Amino acid sequence: MSKLTKNQKLALSKVEAGKLYSLKEASALVKEITTTKFDASVDIDVRLGVDPRKANQMVRGVVSLPHGTGKQVRVLALVTPDQEAAAKDAGADHVGLDEYIDKIKGGWTDIDVIITQPAIMGKIGALGRVLGPRGLMPNPKSGTVTTDVATAIKEVKQGKIDFKVDKAGIVHTSIGKVSFSADKIRDNAKEFIATLIKLKPTAAKGTYVKSVYLSSTMSPGLKIDPKSTDEI
Repeated sequence: MSKLTKNQKLALSKVEAGKLYSLKEASALVKEITTTKFDASVDIDVRLGVDPRKANQMVRGVVSLPHGTGKQVRVLALVTPDQEAAAKDAGADHVGLDEYIDKIKGGWTDIDVIITQPAIMGKIGALGRVLGPRGLMPNPKSGTVTTDVATAIKEVKQGKIDFKVDKAGIVHTSIGKVSFSADKIRDNAKEFIATLIKLKPTAAKGTYVKSVYLSSTMSPGLKIDPKSTDEI
């Protein structure tokens, strides 16, 4: 095990063991305990009281973060020729169809999001083995399969993200950058958690939001009090 650096020790000294932080406190503290030289991502992990193995307890959705993610999202628009100009104007980084399908078959996945049209999904289905494991497969539920390609591209570029609970019942996503103000981190976290609460399955029993952690790349995790309704 590697030794902690001076900065890492200093960061750990600012975190009270066993303390449940308010979202406001954690949003400010996560900036203080980040020691990376680059602009680290701010991540949120929410453990839900659901059984993802049951279809009626699956939690999946999309959320438009008020202040975006701070990340430059690389968008590939797989569209018919008549939609190419609109996709380019909306900000897509790559626009086309057959040539990009061939590139993906060859292993190219240098993108973050793929947006396409319902009529094209027949062609894209064959790419499941490449795109599925990387979380890149377009899906109507996440808004990445749509007839309004231009709007979908703009929303993704402005901070719309999709999320899905994992096998352990945890939803993990990035909600900003350490360079964001504490208020912006808090706003994004509040919007994300509020969206999760709206998506609570009727079949879920007991405590729904079991735990919430806020952290940044390589920082200690800050446990947030899920009962602090004034914060979340």
